[in-house]
Amino acid sequence: MSRGWLIVFAKAPRPGLVKTRLSPPLSLDQCAEFYDAMLGDVLEASLRYAKEFDLEPVLAYHPPDGAAEMISRTPAGYRLQLQHGSGLARRMANAFAEACAGGAERVLLRGSDSPALEGALVEQALAGLDAGDELVLTPDQSGGYAMIAMRSPHSAIFDVAMSTGEVLDETLRVARSLSLRGSITAPTFDIDTDADLRAFETLMTEQGLDLCPRTVESFSSLARDPVL
Repeated sequence: MSRGWLIVFAKAPRPGLVKTRLSPPLSLDQCAEFYDAMLGDVLEASLRYAKEFDLEPVLAYHPPDGAAEMISRTPAGYRLQLQHGSGLARRMANAFAEACAGGAERVLLRGSDSPALEGALVEQALAGLDAGDELVLTPDQSGGYAMIAMRSPHSAIFDVAMSTGEVLDETLRVARSLSLRGSITAPTFDIDTDADLRAFETLMTEQGLDLCPRTVESFSSLARDPVL
């Protein structure tokens, strides 16, 4: 039996469905292509982390008619399951409930737009849970979080406005109101806006980002286009 589930939350990479806040400067087709590259890196890295830390890799996809698109992009070894619920927060809450109902003792859920998330952060989240934390968050640079880990499905944790600069702080506030012991890992980086794209270029230069070669190549291709 595995230690738990590592869930990648993702959407089918369709124009107009993914990374729309990158348009402009990108076209909707370019947004989808760039997201597709990030998703490929995230799925490959998460599969490695799952094997390293004895977790079951799960791809939770949206929308309901996206199964064929996701199957064609997903490495062997993943369990695929549909996201259920109206809105991102409810779908995340339901994913935790379904994982725990399926016997997962630790549940880590990460987004698909943080291709530089390292295995060390997965290790930190697991260590927090094993030390007694009931909630562990991995901050991103914009006030949200790129990964959330819990042992039990505390659905109220998701009763915050998503996609704002206060998501991390509000989630920790809710945890305190529920008397849940929470902690944060070292931060990582996600890509939602044009400013994030510019910062990603700096990271590429400074760190190389061997972890996400598809994303780097996709960005480099976009950078050769006059739009960037």
